[in-house]
Amino acid sequence: MLHPATKLNGLTNIGPTIADRLEPVGVKTVADLKRVTPAGAYKLVRDNNPDKTIPVCYYLYSLQGALDEVHWNDLPERLKDELLGQVK
Repeated sequence: MLHPATKLNGLTNIGPTIADRLEPVGVKTVADLKRVTPAGAYKLVRDNNPDKTIPVCYYLYSLQGALDEVHWNDLPERLKDELLGQVK
């Protein structure tokens, strides 16, 4: 079980690049990510980086996987489809 105050950098799927893009939009801890949701965090990062391609698998799915403590590719397809629907 992840502690709410845990910093995101270093969690499953979350490396320095993703953490560096989450920080400016106010998503720094597990509690922040739960509050805004993976879909909300993805949209914040995407909107804050209009000149960058923000891949769904490396951000949206990775954020959900971080909360679930699984590799993003191991998320059920149904959940991936649900997440994708939340960001379109």
